[in-house]
Amino acid sequence: MKKIFVTILLLNLSFVQAQKIKSAGIWMSDDEFKGQPMIFGSNDAMDTVIKAIEAYNTGNADEELSYYSEDYKNKNGDFTKNWHKQTKMLKMKPWVMFPVKIKGDDRTQVLSWSVEEREWKNGSKQKQNLMEIFVVDDESGKINNFVQWRRNYPDNEFGLVAGGKFFGKSDSDYTGRKLVFSNRGETEKIEKLIEAYNKKDFETCKTFFVDGASLNGADGSIVKFTYEMWGSYFEEYSEINWKPYSIVPLKIYDTDPASGVSVLGIEKRVFKDGSVWEKEIVDYFYFNVNGLIDRVVQFERALK
Repeated sequence: MKKIFVTILLLNLSFVQAQKIKSAGIWMSDDEFKGQPMIFGSNDAMDTVIKAIEAYNTGNADEELSYYSEDYKNKNGDFTKNWHKQTKMLKMKPWVMFPVKIKGDDRTQVLSWSVEEREWKNGSKQKQNLMEIFVVDDESGKINNFVQWRRNYPDNEFGLVAGGKFFGKSDSDYTGRKLVFSNRGETEKIEKLIEAYNKKDFETCKTFFVDGASLNGADGSIVKFTYEMWGSYFEEYSEINWKPYSIVPLKIYDTDPASGVSVLGIEKRVFKDGSVWEKEIVDYFYFNVNGLIDRVVQFERALK
């Protein structure tokens, strides 16, 4: 009898405690709801998201979009339809989902954690951990916003944050480290450099380099190229056309911001005497920590 009484008492205390906890957390964004607590939302909003995911997994873009607001469809409908045209298989499997609201808001935010596998019609495959927020309008019951955070599985065929391996000409602390893409404006700088180079605009060209940058030519020569030398560089050419095939900025993982950019392309130089120099070239531009090129290494391939 005593055990039954204790059990009933604990259940009553749990119920009272649950009644007290009607909200928790805090909304911290600088908007009209700042400082408001979070409360649980309706399962109806969660059911809408589940149906949208089921349609997503079948590749039925029209059915999927039927769960979204007209405004969302106008902004993102074409992307959704093109996405399904490009993909062969989509399998999103949520493993936890719950609806929450900001107190005073007329929207429900459905938080979802899932694992998604993707296969494109071109053969590429991908698997990701996803954390997503689907914002559902309480009155219409439609999803009117969506945000996503993702983490790739380490055995993905593409999309990893690091890959490859650096060896170096001799062993160092960096030997064996992975490479990562660098994003300090190198690609844009190379594009502007190529544009200025083709215009024979030496004043703009030199702004991307340190004064006295090391130029390692395809013939094995090494020249310390000063700003003064840019003034005479274009004198013997009547026309220059450097066309890149690709621009790839990389750096060694867990090192300072210095980076190396490989540029594959074709360059044609027409001399004032009418002769033509045209070859496929690979240039490696080494950017220092200040974002300027301090070394260039070039390789070339003769054309038929």
